[in-house]
Amino acid sequence: KASSVLNLVLIDCHDLGRHLGAYGQATVPSPQLDRLAAAGVRFASSFSTAPQCSPSRAALYTGRYPHANGMFGLAHAPFNWRLHAGETHLARLLRDAGYWTVLVGVQHVTAWQEDAVAELGFAESRRAQNARHTADQAIDFLDDAPREPFFLNIGFDEPHRDGHGAYKQAPADRSQGVAIPPYLPQTPEADGEFADLQGVIGALDEAIGRVWAKLEEAGLMERTWFIFTTDHGLAMPRAKCTLFDPGIETALIMLAPALGLTGGRVIDELISHVDLVPTVAEILGMPTPAGVQGQSFAPLLQGAAYSAREEIFAEKTFHTAYEPQRAIRTHRYKLIWNVEASIINVPADVMKSPLYPQMIGEITRERPPFELYDVVVDPLERVNLTEDSDYASVFADLKRRLLCGMEET
Repeated sequence: KASSVLNLVLIDCHDLGRHLGAYGQATVPSPQLDRLAAAGVRFASSFSTAPQCSPSRAALYTGRYPHANGMFGLAHAPFNWRLHAGETHLARLLRDAGYWTVLVGVQHVTAWQEDAVAELGFAESRRAQNARHTADQAIDFLDDAPREPFFLNIGFDEPHRDGHGAYKQAPADRSQGVAIPPYLPQTPEADGEFADLQGVIGALDEAIGRVWAKLEEAGLMERTWFIFTTDHGLAMPRAKCTLFDPGIETALIMLAPALGLTGGRVIDELISHVDLVPTVAEILGMPTPAGVQGQSFAPLLQGAAYSAREEIFAEKTFHTAYEPQRAIRTHRYKLIWNVEASIINVPADVMKSPLYPQMIGEITRERPPFELYDVVVDPLERVNLTEDSDYASVFADLKRRLLCGMEET
């Protein structure tokens, strides 16, 4: 279908991973996002390129890995990492193609000043205070009969931990019980943390549902591509800022009647956030920026011949301190290279979790240079297979492929 007239609404949020009902977390109150998944397309194997906010978002919005686009660490002070000059943010790509580009809420790839946001390619930006206010601001924009085609980029702060390292932005929610992921201790402290987290996710979910409802009420959904994702995994020990699956797994859900992205389809192929920009460019009929390192999955969405990814790559170089790691993950195996094995950098918000003292011995012990996991047999990534002779050929192959991926990008 003629897709150049499609509006694009792309919503991202902090620190969610796949912690939603639609991804099997039955106690999470996420009815709107679950309904979106049932109405649209849900990606079961979507991953970020990095387990921290700014690097993952920079890759999502440029189609280039953090080590290539310059966003090695956090964008806010005192770290102040920035995209290299000449990097093309998705907002710039769309604005140059004639889209009215609007940011509502959070972005985390440059300074907060209006001129810095404009430099990314946004024609206007609206700050927001919380999930409800973010939805209000997006709805205000849609109420103003916006110029089409438009790119509405909505960034939710939730469910990032608050300034005290807790989840107190909304009342705790135990309406469907509380389930704690198996990589964490099953303790009363964890139960309390996840009840609080569920409340904050519920507030996020309600806000997204309001934006979706406004699109439908305004008659815009039939010519809009609606995308929801998150930057990386939950802000929990052994998740955020690690290259274990809980650190890099991401929800990715799309709805677009004009593109046939409907019906509750589930896509199992490996997808990296670095693939989104080339996919958007191809479907919306505009040139892919030079130097894009992701792989368009437009043919997959359109039912055409598609060469599926055999692996995704993830990395960490600098969060609040230098801690270089690289990883490759296939459908079956994960290899993590701890380039500086003795450096352990736990993010400050995770250190404030009551679970951190319960796991500190596990988290802060020196790591081996390499970690090899069979993520099918060992989904919690507990048994390092690098010394197992039965996996010697797998180990050698993944080291080779990881190095090739690094050299190519």
